[in-house]
Amino acid sequence: MSDEDLGLALFIRHFERTLLRLVAEGHVRGTTHTCLGQEYIPVALAPLIAPAFVFSNHRGHGHYLAQFGDGEGLLAEITGRDGAVCGGRGGSQHIYRPGFCSTGVQGENVPVALGAAVHSQRRRDGRVAVVYTGDGTWGQGVVYEALNIAQLLRAPLVVVVENNGIAQSTPTGRAMSGTIAARAAAFGVRFHRVDHACIATIRRELREPVERTRAGDGPLVVEFRTWRLGPHSKGDDTRPPAEVARVQRHDWTLAYRASHPEQFDRVDDTQRRRVDELAEAVLQRPRVDGER
Repeated sequence: MSDEDLGLALFIRHFERTLLRLVAEGHVRGTTHTCLGQEYIPVALAPLIAPAFVFSNHRGHGHYLAQFGDGEGLLAEITGRDGAVCGGRGGSQHIYRPGFCSTGVQGENVPVALGAAVHSQRRRDGRVAVVYTGDGTWGQGVVYEALNIAQLLRAPLVVVVENNGIAQSTPTGRAMSGTIAARAAAFGVRFHRVDHACIATIRRELREPVERTRAGDGPLVVEFRTWRLGPHSKGDDTRPPAEVARVQRHDWTLAYRASHPEQFDRVDDTQRRRVDELAEAVLQRPRVDGER
C-alpha cells in the first residue's frame, strides 16, 4: 500500500476516533455513526469511480473524506463551527457538496442515485452514480425496483454494499434470506464480491467492471464483506463482549501493521497528529449558531 493510500485510510480512522471523543466531551449535538473498520473501501474506490456523483448514508464520513479530503469542513459541520460544509445544518448524516450527497434514510438513496445516473447517461458526461448501502438497506423494496429499472436502462449506476454483518443491532442472518449476489442476478445485474482489504488488489479487480458500467454495460453491484468495529452510533453497541472481541480481530490495520510495521507506525503517527491539530483548530472557531 502506498503512503498516500495508507495515510488517507488512517486519517479517516483517527478522524472517527476523535469524533467519538468529541461526542463524549459534549462537542457534538445529536448522533453520529462512524465507519471504523471500513475505511479502506472508499479509499480503494475513489480513483476508480471519478468522475462520479456519490450518494452516501448515515455512516458516510469516510466516503466524504476519501472523495474530498476535507477534514476541516466536515468536522466543522458535525460540531457546528464556522467553515462547515453545509453551514452546520446537516450535521453528521446529511452532507451536500457538488458531487456528493449523504442521508440517514436507508434505501431511498438507491433510486435517487439511479436518477442521477440516468441524467448523466442522457447528457453523456461520462459520470457514474455511486451509491453506498449496507446489508440492512437490502431489506427495502425500493432497492429492487431501482435495480430493475437500472438494468432495463443500462444506467451507469454502481451500488456498493458495505456488508458488515449487522444492521444496527440485528445480525444479517436474522433478517436476510439468500444472498446479495443472487438478488443482483435476479435482475441480470453484474456482481462482484470483495473479501479482503488490499486496496491495490481491489482496484485491479474493480477497474474493468466499473469502466464497463461507465461505458454503457449497465449497473454493477459490488459487495464488500467488511467489519463494523465501533458501535452502531455514538455508544450503543448491543453486541456481546465476545462478539465485539471477535470482530476486532478482523481490523484491517492489525494485519497491515504486522506485515509493514515501520511504514504503518510512521504514517499512523503523522495522521494522528494531523487529526489532533485539525480538531484543536476547528474547536477554536465560533459556532455557526452564535453560541460559545
